Amino acid sequence: MKEKVVVITGATSGIGQIAAETLAERGARIVQVARDRDRGEAALKRLRERAPGIDHTVHYGDLSRLREIKRVAIEIAAAEAHIDVLVNNAGAIFSRRRVTEDGLEMTFALNHMAYFVLTAGLRERLIGSAPARVVNTASDAHELGALAFDDLQSERAYAHAGFLESMRYGGSGFRVYGRSKLCNVLFTQELARRLEGTGVTVNCLHPGFVATRFGDQAGGWISLAVRIAKHFALSPQEGAKTIVYLASSPDVANVTGKYFDKCRPVTPSREAQDRDAAQRLWEESERLAQLRG
Repeated sequence: MKEKVVVITGATSGIGQIAAETLAERGARIVQVARDRDRGEAALKRLRERAPGIDHTVHYGDLSRLREIKRVAIEIAAAEAHIDVLVNNAGAIFSRRRVTEDGLEMTFALNHMAYFVLTAGLRERLIGSAPARVVNTASDAHELGALAFDDLQSERAYAHAGFLESMRYGGSGFRVYGRSKLCNVLFTQELARRLEGTGVTVNCLHPGFVATRFGDQAGGWISLAVRIAKHFALSPQEGAKTIVYLASSPDVANVTGKYFDKCRPVTPSREAQDRDAAQRLWEESERLAQLRG
């Protein structure tokens, strides 16, 4: 029986850490993607303590940079003969607009493009390892609105935030975050369609609002709102349950293209069910990542 290999991003803290450790305790070998070396080594040490005798590994890269994501994907594909599960979990929220070296707005780059590019780089390994699974951490924040394809990099979204929006949503940063989570749901559905018949399933989830490091570095109204809200938040253990369920449960072995909350499929927003938008987002993402041809 082959060893289960789980590739996971955002596993040095929060729900990603708990999910990785839980899956490791169940016998999976964890391949982490981390940005910070100290945090990555600490996470690797915890994994080896919780699940000794398994050769867990970590690869380092900045998932907001396209060239870094592509490099990490190549490294993982070269190192792993098979990949049973890919968990795209890393994400962040920002109170002010930031732009990456690729000219992408940071939230869109990290929360969507990293999912898209890493999955593309590991696609053949996943197909060759079928049955395999892709699990994308989304959020019910996707319900905040529709994508603006003429403003994917959120120049207008940040510029036009008024005082009332800032008070209600923690600033335009939260609405931009919601759009990135809408991208996760649309990406999940389109990827599931494109992988139909390959034996690779694709699902996404809302983990709930969890007391983690998320939002700590966002700045402005967002950091303040997140600090207050954490007093009422779920534990990371609760937040990680649906990730673990989608990554390992036989109950969802043949389920694909769905959005889950509390380990159950639920209906996402109307905008998240727009097949034309999902296809257009895919095409735009391919163009931005220069993956065609």
